Amino acid sequence: MKPEFENIPLVKAEKRFEIEFNGHYAFIDYRETMHQISLIHTEAAPELAGTGAAAAVVEKTLNFIEESEKKLLPFCPYVFAFIKKHPEWKRIVDERFEGYDKL
Repeated sequence: MKPEFENIPLVKAEKRFEIEFNGHYAFIDYRETMHQISLIHTEAAPELAGTGAAAAVVEKTLNFIEESEKKLLPFCPYVFAFIKKHPEWKRIVDERFEGYDKL
């Protein structure tokens, strides 16, 4: 994560995790059960393109999921690609996730 995002808090809203940077948002839509969090869609405002905001919200969200001791279902293609690029995060993916062996 780029240093400029390290101290920005992750906000867990009703249906999304989000961060605000320079008045713009990067967020991930999610669904949550007792034992799992499904990440559905990641998006950043066009003004944040190329800043690393999307990667920052993903990393902060993965930290949240790990700290909450839940398992991840990475349905979002961006999150899936992030985990492929950073395989240490596979540790929080639910082994029953259909694409688990492709991570």
